Amino acid sequence: MKIGYFLVFSLALGFKALAQDSTKANVGTFTFSGYLDSYYFANLNNPASRSNLGAAGTARAFDQKSGQFSLGLVQTKINYVNDKSEAVVDLTFGPNSDLGNYGNVLSPNTGAGTSTSLAIKQAYFNYKATDKLTFTAGQFGTHIGYEVIDAPINYNYSLSNLFNNGPFYHIGLKANYAFSDKVALMAGVVNNVDNLNDNNRSKGVISQLFVSPLKGWNVYVNWIGSNEANPEDDAKESSGNFYNLIDLTTTYQVSDKFFVGLNAAYGSQKGSFQGTGFGSDSGLVSKEWGGVALYSNYAISDKVGLGIRLETFDNTGGSRGLLNFNGEGTTVNSFTLTSNITLANGHLLLKPEVRLDMYKKLSGEENKENQQFEDEDGDFTKDSQTTIGLAAIYKF
Repeated sequence: MKIGYFLVFSLALGFKALAQDSTKANVGTFTFSGYLDSYYFANLNNPASRSNLGAAGTARAFDQKSGQFSLGLVQTKINYVNDKSEAVVDLTFGPNSDLGNYGNVLSPNTGAGTSTSLAIKQAYFNYKATDKLTFTAGQFGTHIGYEVIDAPINYNYSLSNLFNNGPFYHIGLKANYAFSDKVALMAGVVNNVDNLNDNNRSKGVISQLFVSPLKGWNVYVNWIGSNEANPEDDAKESSGNFYNLIDLTTTYQVSDKFFVGLNAAYGSQKGSFQGTGFGSDSGLVSKEWGGVALYSNYAISDKVGLGIRLETFDNTGGSRGLLNFNGEGTTVNSFTLTSNITLANGHLLLKPEVRLDMYKKLSGEENKENQQFEDEDGDFTKDSQTTIGLAAIYKF
């Protein structure tokens, strides 16, 4: 009898231990992280309005003001992970939160330059169906492009025109299958381009092919296609309406100190785009845009580095927001030189930066004061601008 009790007691302890191990495996872990950034940039044109945005108001994504200390973005990110799943709640606050999440701001601007908006940058969960297959549902950052909203991740502080004219986020469902650590494929269905609510009954399709041909070399081929017409648009135009964007992003760690990257994109728009007027005046004639950006950076030491971005962006078709003084499509060439200085055990990043933007000049005497950028008298007489300053980012 005593032996029987002992066996039952031992089995009970064994099952309890297994249950505890199983519970521990499924409890998961929480992490809390984020950052805040601020900047001061001087504009050598000394514009009367202290704006870096140019005539069309789209020359810069986030660093829009010159000659003043400015708050950028405050991010708080909560992450929960266990063996089979992950949940992410990524919130942003401050003047740039609505700029990076337009169409999804929880509190509207209280006035120009006084926004204290809260926006959902990301809110999604992953389910790991197998070791190779993962499903993601919710709102997630776009797969398109080289740069991201997060200031600590980008080497340059100011954002490229490719970033500024591409999607920022999507809401929908996607699946990622890793054939190996060198090849993966993602495909998904989303509402549309950069909007909390779908503007029509059509759905967009997204995809990404990842290949790593060599150690340190990563290649991403990205695509999104979507009908972006509003329901009130002409029925013929709506049925043929299509937004199409293909993007190539590749990076290569040449050595421990030297890194290079490339981003190239080509897009087209037939018909209208969410009622903005881009393309709507030309019916189903395709309007196109595209650009290329080359990146390189070098680690001078473990605390100091130097990086360059060279970019050209062509919107002569006028299908994106990058327009000239007369509201026509234009082209811009940009050069950005940024240093990265790391302090406080990696928590504090200082980014001194100089950037030159050169737009296609409008010719003719009648366009003498119809250029892209403002001068100290408030007239638009400049076809280029140079900004120089410092960004300070604290991450935790």
